[in-house]
Amino acid sequence: MVPSLKASGYSVTRLVRGKPAGEGQIAWNPLQPLAPESVSGFEAVIHLAGESVVGRWTEAKKRRILESRALGTRHLAEALAKSPKRPRTLISASASGYYGNRNDEILRENSSSGTGFLAEACRQWEGATKAASEAGIRTVNLRIGIMLSASGGALQKMLLPFRMGVGGNMGPGTQWWSWIHIQDLVGAVHHILKSDLIQGPVNAVAPRPVTNTDFTKTLGSVLSRPTVFPMPAFAARLVFGQMADELLLASQRIEPAKLISTGYPFRYPDLRRALENLLKNK
Repeated sequence: MVPSLKASGYSVTRLVRGKPAGEGQIAWNPLQPLAPESVSGFEAVIHLAGESVVGRWTEAKKRRILESRALGTRHLAEALAKSPKRPRTLISASASGYYGNRNDEILRENSSSGTGFLAEACRQWEGATKAASEAGIRTVNLRIGIMLSASGGALQKMLLPFRMGVGGNMGPGTQWWSWIHIQDLVGAVHHILKSDLIQGPVNAVAPRPVTNTDFTKTLGSVLSRPTVFPMPAFAARLVFGQMADELLLASQRIEPAKLISTGYPFRYPDLRRALENLLKNK
């Protein structure tokens, strides 16, 4: 994100945990209040921080997931609202988990929230930006789907079993997966920065969601590997616990309605093209 912003002519200052290494960095502990003066004078603030949701959801893990999002975001939003020179825009990450498990329902930004821990975490996460929006800051909650990147995220974790020829469906395979190429996620942020009319929730997903079966077959095809070793739902639950039901087995057929209606030109709307681009040198 930072290199693309700098390449577009933006001057970027980073909030960093611990002691700043030099100019262009501001010390920040997400669990502690932030001095309004330290975040004053910026045109826009992009907040993407949060504890990874990957891993077995123990009570301690869930507490870290929730606090790092809701509490950290609230402290930032309150500081921005009180800053002497407030930013025009706050873009704060959220997640497609907001919608919960919705089967074949087409989900747009005005769709209701779902049930479960992740949906509740996303509601609190988005609600934590209230101080900024009430202060007149244009606030966008970016509901990010399964982010595909060559250097991390969900795709990297899938590659080893698929390359070994032991990849397959996750559970029934009928659940919808709403994904986005990393370049389109970055592009969406740039689009939002330039589009003053966009505010509130924005679905950061590609316009063509796929079922888990289609995702599996496409990834196997791009890697030239078979996909005949499914992981049954009960096995996923044994390995991943609650995370399996709310992330891997949940069905979310999400449409990026606001990005489409405001003219964002997706570079990778098709899953095969996205995977071929990301894996061409892998």
